[in-house]
Amino acid sequence: MNKELSEIPLVSIRLMTFNHEKYIEEALQSIDSQKTNFNFEVVIGDDFSSDNNLDKIKNYCFINKKLSVNILKRTHGDSYYLKRKEKGRLFNFVDILNNCRGKYIALLDGDDYWTDPLKLQKQVDMLEANPQLVACHHWQYIAIKKGGRFVELEAPIKGHGYFPQSTSNVENIFSNQVRLKTRTVMFRNIISKDFFPSWFYKVAFGDVPLSFLLGMHGDFGFIDEPMAVYRNTEEGASLSGLKELGRKKFKVQHFKNWIQIWDYADKFYGFKYHKEASETVLKFYKKITANLPITVRSFIKVLYYDIFERKLPFQHKLASSKWIVFYYLKKLGSKLKRKITTS
Repeated sequence: MNKELSEIPLVSIRLMTFNHEKYIEEALQSIDSQKTNFNFEVVIGDDFSSDNNLDKIKNYCFINKKLSVNILKRTHGDSYYLKRKEKGRLFNFVDILNNCRGKYIALLDGDDYWTDPLKLQKQVDMLEANPQLVACHHWQYIAIKKGGRFVELEAPIKGHGYFPQSTSNVENIFSNQVRLKTRTVMFRNIISKDFFPSWFYKVAFGDVPLSFLLGMHGDFGFIDEPMAVYRNTEEGASLSGLKELGRKKFKVQHFKNWIQIWDYADKFYGFKYHKEASETVLKFYKKITANLPITVRSFIKVLYYDIFERKLPFQHKLASSKWIVFYYLKKLGSKLKRKITTS
């Protein structure tokens, strides 16, 4: 059901959703319960769900008088469908943003939800008072399935992008100190026709690349309160392939995806933050090698990936190539020594 207000909203909520019939009502309820002194809209992009997701969205009865609802119309064979086939999953991400009218945009996916009815108000207040900020974000809870239902827990902090300073910048993103998580972020609507580079459509995830792009335009404010829930369904984009690949192979591919994102961003910034990017990529390689056997074959595969598959000039990959060589020579040497000793 589309519920329209004629006045341009101050905030647009980008709700991206696919096959979320089990979770979508909780996401919609968390939007509908927001208490604000301004009008806001939710722009919903269902990416051709094969379940009852879209019907549940259309049948949901919104009661918030400050909220307008725009369910994007999409049909098989239309212009959106053809572009989606050409550019991939993240075209949905971009298309919804292109339909947002607000001065600010907040992000939410259909399997997550907000817990604080003042979330939007708090973030608008911060951005209005701090023009040097391009975005602000907050912390979150995590929901894990236990005994057939989801239980909210405190989200892990160490190594998960929790950076409790009131302000951060893109250098902190390159250093992997801070993550602007999808369900927590609100940013100024600076989206234009040329905002997203072609590489954005080639990466596995949209939130961190968006942070890199926003970082060109200002700093990031942080509200140190958990006001949203990340639902760990093991079905979302960040965990895609886990069941099919198994945990070790999944982790190898997962961190290769992160290396690809950091490489694109490093090049996008003209290698201004290459030191920070390179140090982060080495940490990703440590995660990759920890999930591979210590064999000559693994050595060759990882080195081949680093030299030939990463889309960076060789001089910008030298540190990682050296690390891979020294790591495997040391590990393989120790393995051979143990074999000789025990034989």
